[in-house]
Amino acid sequence: MRGDRMKIFITGSAGFIGYHLARRLLADGHSVHGYDGMTSYYDVSLKRARLALLTPSAAFSFTEALLEDRAALEAAIRGFAPDVVVHLAAQAGVRYSIEAPQTYIDSNLTGTFNLLEVLRHTGTQHLLMASTSSVYGGNEHSPFDEVDRTDFPISLYAATKKAGEAMSHAYAHLFEVPTTCFRFFTVYGPWGRPDMALFKFVSAIAAGEPIDIYGEGQMQRDFTYVDDLVDALVRLIAVPPERGKPVAVTGGADSLSPVAPWRSVNIGGGHPMGLLPFVETVEKALGKQALRNMLPMQQGDVKDTHASPALLQALTGFAPQTSVEAGVAAFVDWYFDYYGQPGA
Repeated sequence: MRGDRMKIFITGSAGFIGYHLARRLLADGHSVHGYDGMTSYYDVSLKRARLALLTPSAAFSFTEALLEDRAALEAAIRGFAPDVVVHLAAQAGVRYSIEAPQTYIDSNLTGTFNLLEVLRHTGTQHLLMASTSSVYGGNEHSPFDEVDRTDFPISLYAATKKAGEAMSHAYAHLFEVPTTCFRFFTVYGPWGRPDMALFKFVSAIAAGEPIDIYGEGQMQRDFTYVDDLVDALVRLIAVPPERGKPVAVTGGADSLSPVAPWRSVNIGGGHPMGLLPFVETVEKALGKQALRNMLPMQQGDVKDTHASPALLQALTGFAPQTSVEAGVAAFVDWYFDYYGQPGA
């Protein structure tokens, strides 16, 4: 990688994770160009508020356009000439992929294809692409290792992310684009999305409304605090995959491709928590009991997620450490700071 100061292009920069990553990179002295379609999947004013905190920096520039607009995407990338590209923009959400499947094809497949096509011609020192723990689908091995099979997606969202991984591998092989696909595990924290469980729980409990608890509360998730995720991404930027140079992994294996500068990496701490203890943690942070509406599993959901952080540790010396108690408390503080106290 070139020097300490880099030019980094982030798709989805007004999103939850994109905002946090851009803020961290700017604080570290890098130049950042954000690219975001500002779609209305959830409250656009929240995206505008995140963006407003980035724009005062002289090192930040921004393009508002969709990934599906290849001409705009190519113009932005060529104009900025980034050293590194972090691809976070996507249509997110497992359940929404059942309601509106076309948006996942447009954004996650066509949009990712457009980005790969542009980088095929412009080149980059390192492409980092957001994937998801959902790609493990029907995998029954736990904890989830990057070398486990991901051939059984159970939602269209997971299928499009798996397809993105496969497309990026082909481009890495054909055009020598060093690519890391990082698989997120239930990321949460301040400025999170309103469609995510923690946001819904805090909003409903604060208002005295019932919360929906799916899977009769028997599910568990490997929750990852957003600052830990960003720390992992910043460290991964510095270690692009090199063909033929795997790393030794204690208790695991490197997912490095045998034919391309490409690998997948879990970003999760490896400490899953049950949904009911998670709800109890939210109740404690709010000082208020939830009205619980127990429901069966939803279509597309997996019962458990559990990351192996061994490869991430081998590559970066880091694994997520923030406790769920501390992370939930930070979200609650942000929520009431942003939306105000109930009845205020």
